Amino acid sequence: MQRLFDIILSSTALVVLLPLFVIVAILLRFTGEGQVIYRQERVGKGGKLFMLYKFVTMLKNSEFMGTGTVTLKDDPRILPVGRILRKTKINELPQLVNVLKGDMSIVGPRPQTRRCFDAFPENLRDVIVKVKPGLSGIGSIVFRNEENVLSDPATGLEFYDNVIAPYKGQLEEWYVNNQGLYTYFAVILATLLVILKPKSNVVWRLFPNLPIPPESLRVYLNWHPKTSV
Repeated sequence: MQRLFDIILSSTALVVLLPLFVIVAILLRFTGEGQVIYRQERVGKGGKLFMLYKFVTMLKNSEFMGTGTVTLKDDPRILPVGRILRKTKINELPQLVNVLKGDMSIVGPRPQTRRCFDAFPENLRDVIVKVKPGLSGIGSIVFRNEENVLSDPATGLEFYDNVIAPYKGQLEEWYVNNQGLYTYFAVILATLLVILKPKSNVVWRLFPNLPIPPESLRVYLNWHPKTSV
């Protein structure tokens, strides 16, 4: 059933959003470095690599600069138009093609680069790749402002590896263990709500039994004891 909904929703969205895609393509073509689509290998179901599509938001070869595939707050590698695309999540929309192709689902664990996937605790990696990665998901919603957490280049990678990745892995494991049509549509609803109201804590209310975040992350993730059980 989920694959059927993936096909219906992704194909419909691609048709509806086509004018927006054209506008974004024109903006990117004539600003920054002129590139429109960014392709990058990500870890998919079963641990297989696939090519993920995004609108360009950063300098060419940015994964070989600075903090690599981990993006920091006010990262100098981000292009001016890219900041808007990242904030609104419009940069992720080309992944609807990945969904239609079957590489991804509308909902699932966020597809990671090999470097970020390997930062997950080893015991969680085998669980996470049991399902297709998603255009959105629990981890994507909870960490929608991840760049704001990572502000210091000197400690950003260490904090990502030791704090963010382990907790994000727990969230993705929760999804794998609780997937179903309710979770599927509730994640889509939560995604739309947090795009409209970024500071919303709706994810904690829709899914009150999510793993409790470590204390060092709670203020960034808008978590409060009253929003979870």
